[in-house]
Amino acid sequence: MKRRAILSLALLPFAAAASDDVLNAAIRAEIGDAAPREGGITLRVPPVAENGGQVPVTVLVDSPQSAERHVTAIHLFATRNPTPGIASFKLGPALARAEIQTRIRMSENQTLVVLARMNDGSVQRATAEIRVATGGCLT
Repeated sequence: MKRRAILSLALLPFAAAASDDVLNAAIRAEIGDAAPREGGITLRVPPVAENGGQVPVTVLVDSPQSAERHVTAIHLFATRNPTPGIASFKLGPALARAEIQTRIRMSENQTLVVLARMNDGSVQRATAEIRVATGGCLT
């Protein structure tokens, strides 16, 4: 029993580092070398999700959606998912506003990261902590 506990403690830092590496790789795959700026995004999520199988998410990006300036994509990432990329939405200037609504699955408490890529290549970022009462993923 003591041997198992020591082995678990020894593996803990490596598991957390691998998760951060996977998250950063997923983000870089979507936005490249762009440096995200905080702000410009309204993110509506429940602070506590009663059912992790259906967590409602609304993302509204403050952008005029004109030909000169508009959102081209909105990406959602969950920090503790084995595969952190949840969804990507492609948008164009013909939309009245840059808003998406969806429901996602979450198995445990974690942070939702939202990135919005603008047509000039800049990226805006917002995050929200979500507590999950009952996990929505099968293991």
